[in-house]
Amino acid sequence: MITTSVAEAASCLKKGQVLAYPTEAVWGLGCDPYNEQAFLEILRLKQRPIEKGVILLAANVAQVEHLLQGLTEDMRQQVIATWTNRKPNERATTWLLPAGDHIPTWIKGNHPKVAVRVTTHSLCVALCQAFNGFIVSTSANPAGLTPARSLQEANQYFSNELNYLNGDLGLSKEPSKIIDAETGEIIRA
Repeated sequence: MITTSVAEAASCLKKGQVLAYPTEAVWGLGCDPYNEQAFLEILRLKQRPIEKGVILLAANVAQVEHLLQGLTEDMRQQVIATWTNRKPNERATTWLLPAGDHIPTWIKGNHPKVAVRVTTHSLCVALCQAFNGFIVSTSANPAGLTPARSLQEANQYFSNELNYLNGDLGLSKEPSKIIDAETGEIIRA
């Protein structure tokens, strides 16, 4: 299915289906992070090992507030500022946050932390709001291949094996940088 309806796309996620959708810089694959079968389907499509973990994408800080609890107030404010003060053409920032017991092990992979990004991409914001929570966000490509930058490229990779929310990419030229919130270590520059 290819749709431009955010409600229809969110319904696919709620039904345990995989969805391809445009993000700030590349197309992503998403699902309900609490649905293990849907998540394993993403791994199958991407030919990606479970040990690597994936990013969670949220519409706003409130959706991930429980994951910010383990940070100092200064670090919490720094994380939130990168999410909320980003210009449309500026590269997004994903933060590694303490996962606690809130996040399924399959999302974290072999890591004690979880990668989280609050987006300003209007279609992604609307999708997370319609889903009523954060979603999985991993690049739409089989492992080792270039991430899709259009519906046509995503469809060439995955054909009719999943659903597509058609829309425009954001203005960023690169996928998000990834930083460990507790140590400041840059994981992906």
